[in-house]
Amino acid sequence: MSNPRPLLLALPLALLALPLAAQQMQMPKQVPGKLDKTRVAAGIYKLDSNHTLIGWRVDHLGFSDYFGVFGDSTGSLTLDPKNPATAKVEVTIPVAKVLTASPGLNAHLLRPGKDGGKPDFFGPSPADARFVSIKVTPGKDLISASILGNLTLNGQTHPVTIAARFKGAGTAPFGGKATVGFQGKANILRSQWGIAAGIPLVSDKVELDISAPFEKQ
Repeated sequence: MSNPRPLLLALPLALLALPLAAQQMQMPKQVPGKLDKTRVAAGIYKLDSNHTLIGWRVDHLGFSDYFGVFGDSTGSLTLDPKNPATAKVEVTIPVAKVLTASPGLNAHLLRPGKDGGKPDFFGPSPADARFVSIKVTPGKDLISASILGNLTLNGQTHPVTIAARFKGAGTAPFGGKATVGFQGKANILRSQWGIAAGIPLVSDKVELDISAPFEKQ
């Protein structure tokens, strides 16, 4: 009698592969998002937290850059493509989930201050950061926009301007929601928010790179 063990081992693997195969069969043949303003519908949108990243970059000693990301952000966007200047955006960023490729740097960013002193950067239990738009100025190309808003970080609030650009709109293939995506860039001086450790060896200027899709509610 043949040994049934190989068959018993192969069966669960085959069952696990079925959902993946079905998913692959349903994958769209074209990218669903297009740089087409006519696809944008007016309404209230929710930030797609799973696909939003806020990157940051600082100069280190003039030799290289430190960079990392914030993830799991939440927020909303109110948008009317016929009147883009009325757009409003609010985003909450969980600073405690900051991530770099260096475990040592991650620990440094979130460690408490020495001997009960002030932390070098965020500290072990930092409050969420929050950006709330004040004014949106559309570009002449109607694809770009300047977004002025207040950024609350480390217990302080100061204005920040984001250079935003429409990336694409369409229907998300999984979930079927109307989705719009934007990219944004901004520069801030971290010392304005009371985060001044290491300046000038670690630059005061922080470059922010934002990638954010929103799903219509």
